[in-house]
Amino acid sequence: MNTHKPIYVVDDDAEIRSLLQSYLERNQFEVRTAEDGEQLLTALRGGDAAALVVLDVMLPGDDGFEVCRKLRTFSQVPVIMLTASSDEMDRIVGLEIGADDYLAKPFNPRELLARIRAILRRSDQRSEAAAPGAGRYQRFAGFELDAAQRQLVDPHGVPVTLSGAEYELLHLLVDHAGEVLSRERIAEATRGRGNLPMDRFIDVQVSRLRQRLGDDARSPQLIKTVRGQGYVLAAPVETGAAGRH
Repeated sequence: MNTHKPIYVVDDDAEIRSLLQSYLERNQFEVRTAEDGEQLLTALRGGDAAALVVLDVMLPGDDGFEVCRKLRTFSQVPVIMLTASSDEMDRIVGLEIGADDYLAKPFNPRELLARIRAILRRSDQRSEAAAPGAGRYQRFAGFELDAAQRQLVDPHGVPVTLSGAEYELLHLLVDHAGEVLSRERIAEATRGRGNLPMDRFIDVQVSRLRQRLGDDARSPQLIKTVRGQGYVLAAPVETGAAGRH
């Protein structure tokens, strides 16, 4: 697992930072902390490597949403957002700006640890699956998905920015093109747990992914909704070892 890269914990509460740092270090993670978003962004822009960021929403200066927006302009490091609000809108906003998961305060540190491990495990599995070979490149509707670089290129050859969660969802749909995937199956594959009642995480991610692909939400042609069943990538997929020239 990606324990050679540190996990950043960003929270203005020194007690919470210390608690999470101690707990995660006891579980074999290297942990670095920041009390606000500026410290985090400065470190990562300066070349600091990170496997994952745990980011509180309520921060001095830029809040967690704005920090995540700025982070996504130059990094796709996975982000788990912490929110003290019970308002689902906070969670949806976090997902819409590129967060990979969220956790409501107060929470059990073991739950956070499970979320971190699930995200890093999926990242490692994708890296292993993306080793040079016949299945590195997948093409559909003019797009090309490079599993080794975790990069999507549009039909004009322009890279499409994807968050980690968006990439995981697209890779899953491409791997199972033509197959209807239930929300529960998508949640299990991309989040490491089933979809909870009233949990709009999957729907929000599908909506964001459609935007990235230029797929009309009112009449989608690539990612189609099958009422009462789930979602399906409707385009045929070609797989190969060589990229598009």
